[in-house]
Amino acid sequence: MRQTRLLSGVLFLLGCSACPAFGQQIGKFVPIQAGSEVDHALTEINAATDPAQKLALIDKFAAGPGSEGDNPILADGLYVDYYIAQKNYDKALEYGDKLFALDPDNFQNAMNMIRAAAEKGYSERVFGYGEKAQGILKRYKDSPVPAGTQPQVWDDQKTKTLESNKDGIAYIQQLVYNAALRAKEAGKRAGLLTRFAQIFPDSPYANQALGGGPTSYQQAQNAPKMLEVANGLLAKDPNNLGMLLLLSDYYCDKPDQFGKAETYAKKAISALDAASKPEGVADEQWAQQEGLQKGLALSSLGQVNIEKKDNAQAVENLKAAAPLLKLDDGSYAQNQYRLGFALLNLKRTAEAKEALTQAASVNSPFRAKAQEKLKAIEGPAAARKKVP
Repeated sequence: MRQTRLLSGVLFLLGCSACPAFGQQIGKFVPIQAGSEVDHALTEINAATDPAQKLALIDKFAAGPGSEGDNPILADGLYVDYYIAQKNYDKALEYGDKLFALDPDNFQNAMNMIRAAAEKGYSERVFGYGEKAQGILKRYKDSPVPAGTQPQVWDDQKTKTLESNKDGIAYIQQLVYNAALRAKEAGKRAGLLTRFAQIFPDSPYANQALGGGPTSYQQAQNAPKMLEVANGLLAKDPNNLGMLLLLSDYYCDKPDQFGKAETYAKKAISALDAASKPEGVADEQWAQQEGLQKGLALSSLGQVNIEKKDNAQAVENLKAAAPLLKLDDGSYAQNQYRLGFALLNLKRTAEAKEALTQAASVNSPFRAKAQEKLKAIEGPAAARKKVP
């Protein structure tokens, strides 16, 4: 009896793939007759241990039986695996694109391409291949029942295949998310994080990406995009602490937005009071995280109080925030600068100088502002001392 093997060209030919092989293959299968010229060639390639010899054998296969029918899928898959193993990622990407032209729904190739692009730091290509991977999965989920197959059997097969590729899907999401985080320029990082959440809305990283996007836009001083993404996330998750704190801080010194700042800050404090320590987080770590977040909310409330000329309440909130923020130099310095300002408004100059000195004692954007304020205070005092 003649026997036929169904091989994917990437998953099963080399014993191990360039990327971890997860689950059942999604994409075109290439039938290979046992004992055929193709079978012998692949066996010889698989057995070769010397890189130069292996490449020569792949070249020979690609020029010969690997050029016939659907066999170029096998040949290009071999080249991808070979060049990734040799860390020649540009060549791997070249052959991976050729493979996609022949087999657009090869999910294992999508993983290979994402890895190769990530290794080279090509963030745009990582995201492009991530979108391609999502397209492959969607087309597979939506694929019609093949002729001669019972609908229930086909549905069960798809469910099992997708389940067996669960780790591969997670692997792709992790690589794409990491590529966004590695973007050095804040504006680009923000855009990639937002794009990640759009490509992978059901990913466990989606909310983290959405939360990181507004913060990065803020760092890039792109307030319109920051507000767009932050408000979009709050619409989806009204109790998102990160966004409540970000927006309360952003709005707290804007006269027409004090109401929003106060509402968001108080909502953040209420959410923290009701929050439970996540499983697996150490007690000390949770206490520090919870304290820092509460300190940020109290500091925003203090700034709102200053703007509303309720300086006594501002001092109360800002003093309560101070010990909670000491772990973060920037937040602590901002809070002490605000406290100094409120105390000056109350004519409590000695206490104001102490708070401003604390703000100037740490390396932050508020150091220079605090030093200038201290000089302004010292100037009139020194002049008064010289008066006979």
